[in-house]
Amino acid sequence: MTRGNQTGGDAEHRQRIDKWLWHARVVKTRSAAAALVSSGHVRLNGARIDQPSKPVKPGDVVTIALDRRVRVLKVGGIAERRGSADDARVLYEDLTPAPAETKRAPPASAGREPGSGRPTKQERRVMARFTGRDNQ
Repeated sequence: MTRGNQTGGDAEHRQRIDKWLWHARVVKTRSAAAALVSSGHVRLNGARIDQPSKPVKPGDVVTIALDRRVRVLKVGGIAERRGSADDARVLYEDLTPAPAETKRAPPASAGREPGSGRPTKQERRVMARFTGRDNQ
């Protein structure tokens, strides 16, 4: 029996989470992937993980909080090395729900109600004439 890295058939179908995030092109660098996992922004099958060495296998669901978004990815495969973006899309199935439509309030009009806010130049002239300050 060997110690340390076992060379069983199951080991071929597992990969470190930081390496998988990098191969799937979720992050630009492997160190950024490790930092993302270490900071607790990644969940594996619903459980928060903070170890970049945690193994993932096909069928696992990875939830990532990144760039003010939450991505839900189902691991579809493991890669030997980082490839093109087309190769990376094969490694996962995106289960992220579509963003909810939010109703936005119409922008406030540029006009203002009379009597509110700062007076216009015309209104200031009328007030100056009324108070007798127009001749100064």
